[in-house]
Amino acid sequence: MFRISQFMKELVNPTPLGPKRNPPGPVVIWNLIRRCNLTCKHCYALSTDTDFPGELKTDEVFTVMDDLKGFRVPVLILSGGEPLLRPDIYEISNHAKVMGFYTALSTNGTLIDESNIDQIAAVGYDYVGISLDGIGATHDAFRRKEGAFEASLKGARLCKERDLKVGLRFTMTMDNAYELPALLQLMEDEDIDKFYLSHLNYAGRGNTNRIDDARREITRKAMDLLFETALQDAREGRERDFVTGNNDADGVYLLHWVREHYPDLEQHMQAKLEQWGGNSSGVNVANIDNLGNVHPDTMWWHYDLGSVKDRPFSEIWMDTSDPIMAGLKQQPRKINGRCGACAHFAICNGNTRVRALQITNDPWAEDPACYLSDEEIGIAPTAGRVENTPYRSKRHAVA
Repeated sequence: MFRISQFMKELVNPTPLGPKRNPPGPVVIWNLIRRCNLTCKHCYALSTDTDFPGELKTDEVFTVMDDLKGFRVPVLILSGGEPLLRPDIYEISNHAKVMGFYTALSTNGTLIDESNIDQIAAVGYDYVGISLDGIGATHDAFRRKEGAFEASLKGARLCKERDLKVGLRFTMTMDNAYELPALLQLMEDEDIDKFYLSHLNYAGRGNTNRIDDARREITRKAMDLLFETALQDAREGRERDFVTGNNDADGVYLLHWVREHYPDLEQHMQAKLEQWGGNSSGVNVANIDNLGNVHPDTMWWHYDLGSVKDRPFSEIWMDTSDPIMAGLKQQPRKINGRCGACAHFAICNGNTRVRALQITNDPWAEDPACYLSDEEIGIAPTAGRVENTPYRSKRHAVA
């Protein structure tokens, strides 16, 4: 996750570069259930409104949580499917809070209403993330359900009324990128605490719909808008949080943005960005799916590292006999193509490996969704090679 607000505060009030502090354990995104009341276009879990056999029972979840606590996992993000469809979601959530985990709920928001807001508030989630793909009909089309936008917005409002920290999550594609300014205005109007822009990743239905990945210039304009919005917040002393995910080239793009607008702070920002270090799938980010299978992150559902039904998570996570985990944990990672030759590899760390795997069948190939030019990443253009841009169909070609 790329924390834009954190870096914008460095432009307003630069701080000394201290020692790098690695988290004690990985953040665990836990898909407790695969069932969902929606069938979203970009769902990495390919969820539907049906029960999936073999999901972890409550006592099995608690056993895994004991291991996670012993492994010093600091954060649990309880996700799905739609986690509110699990009958024991509040029991699990309360247990996580009692154990001292930072506990977040990742939901589509449509099921949050007067019937359950008291239970949600009683858990005291540290954060509730609600997905929106645009305003009104745009969101409904992505979620394939009429009225989904109003239901999700109502859920966000109910959470805010109970003093819960609420964030909006936006997966940007060619079909909804134009909605970003309206969503940021909605964030302002509704006093939302956090905004997370997720670049489209090629997993699940997101892989099927990758022809809708945002073009390079649209991505850059979106990042410019987020930088400017977060910088204004930093200047005003506001504590809203703007972050992005699934494209670590954002860090390198920020360095170029700082070079243009704040050249005297370029070296300072470069040091801070290199300390951040880019993609951490398989290292500081982990996923457990509804069946208990462990993955390097949520976009790797096609690749199992092992099951918590057979081995503790702590043992699976440290097992580098798996070639993917060995490669992800290697420092520096050995990546080919443009990524391997990039002058700013220390910032990005090779970006997202799933996209490379989906397009080339090689997890160590260059990320096809890097939106930076050869010049920007410090390599000489290769004769006969088309400048790298996100994958797109002819109907999305630049005129």
